[in-house]
Amino acid sequence: MILRPDLLDASSPQDLEIWQLTSDPQVPACHISMEAQVFTPDSKYFVFHRGVGVQSYDHKDPAHQLLLCEIESGTISPLSDEVGVVAPSVSPDGKFLYYFVDETTPGAGRLTLRRRDLDGGHPETLAVLDRKIPGTPFSFSRPGQLSTIRSDGRKLALYGFLGDGVHGGGAYGLLVFDLESGGVELVFQGRAFWNMHVQYSRSLDPEHKHDILIQENHGNFIAVDGRPQHRGWGRGADIHVIRDDGQNLRNMPWGKVEGERCSGHQCWRGQTPFAIASIVVGDDDALREKRSELHLMESLPVPHFGHDGARTDDPVRNRLTREFPAQHFNHFATDLAGTRLIADYRTSWDIEVPMADAIYLMDLGEPGVEAARNIRYLFSSGSSWLQEAHVHPFFSPDASVALFNSDESGQTQAYLIRNLPPLS
Repeated sequence: MILRPDLLDASSPQDLEIWQLTSDPQVPACHISMEAQVFTPDSKYFVFHRGVGVQSYDHKDPAHQLLLCEIESGTISPLSDEVGVVAPSVSPDGKFLYYFVDETTPGAGRLTLRRRDLDGGHPETLAVLDRKIPGTPFSFSRPGQLSTIRSDGRKLALYGFLGDGVHGGGAYGLLVFDLESGGVELVFQGRAFWNMHVQYSRSLDPEHKHDILIQENHGNFIAVDGRPQHRGWGRGADIHVIRDDGQNLRNMPWGKVEGERCSGHQCWRGQTPFAIASIVVGDDDALREKRSELHLMESLPVPHFGHDGARTDDPVRNRLTREFPAQHFNHFATDLAGTRLIADYRTSWDIEVPMADAIYLMDLGEPGVEAARNIRYLFSSGSSWLQEAHVHPFFSPDASVALFNSDESGQTQAYLIRNLPPLS
């Protein structure tokens, strides 16, 4: 690790430290998204990527590898040695790494669910999909970059393409794997779910632990190879919650109205039943002229009677950043307790304007009621905001450290933040 005091400035909190974890100018490295379970529960170890960028990468590239970082010493060691590794999750007890080996093409191939000890040893194959998904006429391909693991460690969810490789207009589906039996079930499917952002609730509650947050992007036609021909974004995107048995589809009351859109970044508020989203606020003219804002909104799920978004009757909608001027909070995450939030802050919507993404820290009060408080600037990440270099900050479970990405060095690399200001 390399200490980077040059990334701090006069407005940064005293004692804050930035450490650069990787530095090979020829090989990118980045953190797995803040939506994934990548830390051990003691916040001492985490898993990240080598050989890929953040948003657009080829997990079948032989250079791609999963790495384990021990935070106290800064020791980094390899975890995977297969080609095609994708969608890793660390078990809630911190003992195992689950991941998939993707050898699929639309309508054919093989997907393998594997497990290793967190030191990289004892690899096991838990499940293989090399024919139709059990009980369905569908093959499975193009697995999502993220898997999500249930808080009790018994189920793992992954989404991917259900097309046959011959006909266009196929759907995407949500698979739930039983990590004890190796069984797999297709619990949900839809033509507008090509970018699900699957996230199990982090709650330990017997009911809430079954909930999975999923994203729907209306307005797409899915090509033969599984790629969306038209990316339905803006007013077409909405967020849902579904049980891991495919029952009880619900809505999050965000977007789908004039002047409010879901940006496509959302997460659970720690172990609570609340979820938080980044909401684009502004009419069509504001969006075209790149003067809309990004607000953080928390809500509870509501019954699904249609794709109503913010038009839902009497929803819980708490705009967390309502007391902060000129809001542009984009990617974010909370700690496990749901009392702190870290976010990147876009200083410009115009990708052609050289820019740096700031990182902010804030404290959260009573869920559903209080605005975020003590919103503090930490530093500028120096990211270009290219797809390969999204900042994506997130905490360790106990919020003792935070992670982020940047290409400020000329190549996307992984970074760590220490000595964060205490909770106010």
